[in-house]
Amino acid sequence: MENTKAYLKTKGRIFDIQRFSVHDGPGIRTIVFLKGCALRCKWCCNPESQSYEIQTMTMGGVTKTVGRDVTVEEVLNTIRGDFPYYRRSGGGVTLSGGESLCQPDFAVSLLRACKEMGIDTAMESTGFADYEVIKRYLPYLDHYLMDIKHMDSEKHEAFTSRPNERILENARRIAKDATHLIIRTPVIPTFNDTVEEIGAIAEFASKLEGVSEMHILPYHKMGMDKYTGLGREYLLPELEPPTKEHMQKLLEVVKSKGLYTQIGG
Repeated sequence: MENTKAYLKTKGRIFDIQRFSVHDGPGIRTIVFLKGCALRCKWCCNPESQSYEIQTMTMGGVTKTVGRDVTVEEVLNTIRGDFPYYRRSGGGVTLSGGESLCQPDFAVSLLRACKEMGIDTAMESTGFADYEVIKRYLPYLDHYLMDIKHMDSEKHEAFTSRPNERILENARRIAKDATHLIIRTPVIPTFNDTVEEIGAIAEFASKLEGVSEMHILPYHKMGMDKYTGLGREYLLPELEPPTKEHMQKLLEVVKSKGLYTQIGG
């Protein structure tokens, strides 16, 4: 007879587990950060997540290894300690990265294990993958937090290394198949921070089946030092975070499309 718990031994590569987060899903959450991403967004605040390879990064004169291989069961051992917080706050576990779609065997097994334990699940994702891969995740996801970064494919590719046609088509399909899809847009000066660009994304989101919510996430510089620590160049050093006033203006644009919205995730 097949060992129904064999999936708990599935291995994946992560670079962090962040506990007691109040972002990236409802309530208090545990965020599992996976290594590997298909995109190379110029503003990425987790550059150590982009490569699947285990790396070293020097921060504040201290060099550390970034990336480790774990089993689903090992991650669950950390998650179990946060059960009381999930119950009290309506929280749960969120997969982040990187891009969880790059490690489907591990990510789907981890989500499955969480659901079998009654834990609320979420995933931050670019949606850049074959839809047959995405479909594997949906039965075990309570919340799909999907980035839509720009409606213009050429500009999208210039800033992220990938065009957006597959992402937009997947968003339409995910909206029909997922339990709960939230659209999220990082607001990046020089890339997508105009009223017209955010308005176009909100217009697209408002027409997705069952979607009623869009979050706008202001650009920040908190990941800049990581590039130096990895021996890489940060490509957007001149950017400044958008003002509160500008974010409020963009918030009103999203609201005008009939969507619930908030600043931050």
